[in-house]
Amino acid sequence: MTQRINPILDRRAYGVLAHISSLDGDCAIGDAGPSAMRFLDWCAEAGAGWWQMLPVGPVGAGDSPYSSTSSFAGEPLFISLEGLHEDGLISARTVREARRTAAHLGGQALKARGARARSNFEAARAAKEPAFLEAFEVFRLERGFESSEYRSFARRERSWLDGWSRYQRDTGGFHAFLQFQFDRQWERLRAHAARRGVRLLGDVPIFVSLDSADVASEPALFRLDSRGQPQVVTGVPPDCFSADGQLWGHPHYRWDAHRRQGFDWWCRRLGIALRRFDGVRIDHFVGFHHAYEIRAGARTARRGLWRPQPGREVLTAARRKLGSLALIAEDLGAVTPEVVALRKAFQLPGMKVLQNAFGGNDSGELPHHHPLDSVVYTGTHDNETTVQWRDSRSADELVRLRTVCGPEALRDPAAALIRMAFASPAQLAVVPLQDVLGLGAKARMNVPGIALGNWTWRIGSDWAAVRHGCAKRLRALAQATGRTQVADSRRRT
Repeated sequence: MTQRINPILDRRAYGVLAHISSLDGDCAIGDAGPSAMRFLDWCAEAGAGWWQMLPVGPVGAGDSPYSSTSSFAGEPLFISLEGLHEDGLISARTVREARRTAAHLGGQALKARGARARSNFEAARAAKEPAFLEAFEVFRLERGFESSEYRSFARRERSWLDGWSRYQRDTGGFHAFLQFQFDRQWERLRAHAARRGVRLLGDVPIFVSLDSADVASEPALFRLDSRGQPQVVTGVPPDCFSADGQLWGHPHYRWDAHRRQGFDWWCRRLGIALRRFDGVRIDHFVGFHHAYEIRAGARTARRGLWRPQPGREVLTAARRKLGSLALIAEDLGAVTPEVVALRKAFQLPGMKVLQNAFGGNDSGELPHHHPLDSVVYTGTHDNETTVQWRDSRSADELVRLRTVCGPEALRDPAAALIRMAFASPAQLAVVPLQDVLGLGAKARMNVPGIALGNWTWRIGSDWAAVRHGCAKRLRALAQATGRTQVADSRRRT
């Protein structure tokens, strides 16, 4: 029997999209410590019921959260040094030294590029890894591995933790320790979010990287040849983002092997995501129904074949194991009636993107066409910021934007699309933080099909000066459109 309502749609609300790396942490990157707590406080002040992030697994090539080296582990750089200090694992001096290292290395990189504040994964690693080693030594000497808390964590996560340690060639327990600390700090983050009345929305990429602990630990679940190389790889054909298509390069799944295991790997994967988050977006949901196969070794994604996929079986197994599925289907791209039917069979909301609404008259992306069971975005992490989007529109699109939203939309397109999103019938509206701030091209998070230079946008030094004004405007709009939190959480911690 199917669920009556998706838990994500239980009330009319809105959320803000900002990856945890984009926050204003002290070590060249945002993390799960004070910067995340402050952002949750801001979300509550702004009346936002959701904070949406990108995937939080260990980043892969190009520091991409969508090319993670594990579907189960967390990115160690999101561990807060302040949190380790509070737990007595590192000294205040170590925290200060890490901050200086990050500021020096990050500052050099910014000066070389002439850029504003950016997330810098390389600087963060250089700053944090010595502190992690110090914390590990204290933890080990204090026999932390024998504590009931750690043993409970290791038992709960044993299905992937040992494989992750083997993948890292870790015989001393260092990487298991980092995952334990990530888990502890994440639980604190979840608790603070609950206190502020803000729910967390995560993201699960449908495919995994060849160079990942997932493939190394369970190669039989992937379509590999005798040398361990993909027989075919993932991607999408030419589209509005790329004339050559997008060549992602992940291996495809060996579905008969998953079927023999009762889709246990998928159930575990979705299960850990739903423990960390109150809801999860499935990236490239169409891949549950049909996936694009490209010949291994191809240089572009121009040539490939769409093949059917057993998504209905996967979701049925997950619902049987996990219960109600608090999932959003990223159903953009090659959507067919069969994809829509699959989404609706499991009561999953789809996505609407307002930046796609002005290509023709009476577009299906305009709000009056939005169903209740959908999530409306001004744009996603793959899109231009709305200010940048305005600057690249054709004359006809600008005329439609002005006609629908009024003349002020040309001057302040981000504010216009935010108002459209909030007024939409869609039960959930999500706005990228860049659009909240009205930022342009330099604030874009990702350009699909481009391997380098992405994922670095970060809140700048002007955030402190504008955040309360932004919160006030969003809260007023949310109240006017019925999207405020059930608990009106104005109290600041």
